[in-house]
This record gives sequence, C-alpha cells and structure tokens, in this order.
Amino acid sequence: MSTLEATAFTEEQEALVVKSWNAMKKNSAELGFKFFLKIFEISPSAQKLFSFLKDSKVPLEQNPKLKTHAVTVFVMTCESAVQLRKAGKVTVRESNLKKMGATHFRVGVVDAHYEVTKFALLETIKEAVPEMWSPAMKEAWSEAYDQLVGAIKSEMKPSA
Repeated sequence: MSTLEATAFTEEQEALVVKSWNAMKKNSAELGFKFFLKIFEISPSAQKLFSFLKDSKVPLEQNPKLKTHAVTVFVMTCESAVQLRKAGKVTVRESNLKKMGATHFRVGVVDAHYEVTKFALLETIKEAVPEMWSPAMKEAWSEAYDQLVGAIKSEMKPSA
C-alpha cells in the first residue's frame, strides 16, 4: 500500500463519500462511462492519451475497451475515497499505483488533465445523486480525489 498519509479527511467527509458511493455503486458501470464521456466532452484531445482510442474507428459510446477502463477507474477512485479516513492513506495497491504513475508519466498526463478529470468526476457524482449533493459533499469528494492524484503523481516517473 502507498504510505502517503491522508491529511484532514474528516469523519463528516467520510460519511458523505460513503453515503453517496453506496447510492451510486449499483450504477457504477453507467456512471463510469458517463464520467469518461464527460472528460472527452470537456477535453476532446484527452482521447490521444489512450492507446486504445488513438486509431479506433469505433465511436466512443460503443468502444468496449473504453467502457471497461472507465468502470475500473471510476470504481477505483470511489473505493479509494471510501477507504481514505479509515486507512489514513490512499488505499490503492502499491503495484497499481506504480503502474498508474508510470503510465500517466509515459503518456504525458499533466496537471490540467487531472483538473478536467476532477471536474468531470464531481459533475458525474452531482448528476448521480442530486438529492445528496451539497457544497460539503463536493469538498469531500474533491479532497479524496486530490489525495488519490497526489499518490499517483508521487509515482509519476519512468518505469524501471
């Protein structure tokens, strides 16, 4: 596990994240896909970062590799957020974190990409659980996402 300590993720933030993730979990495949389509809507050039999209003639909405990747990323992001306070750190297996860091480094992910992704994530959650959405929930998810990104960035270096 990564040893990056979680800073200031409160009990209240944890409760908001857990409550909203429990409501979204059953629709995680659909929400993960919406999340990625939103990223590409905001930043169409982001598609170039994905090898399986570069030369694909398949429309985004029908791309099975994108669907699989989107669900994996969405669920991992949400599960990491749910575990943050209990574990006191980002709980993505270290091998996965190193792989994500190396991949993000290799394809040239920069801060602006993380910001677009954060915006898309928050919008996806807001649309998924509008009755729960509040400034406090936005802040909780923002904090959890920022800590996950910090963990990924700490591993952004060429793979050995």
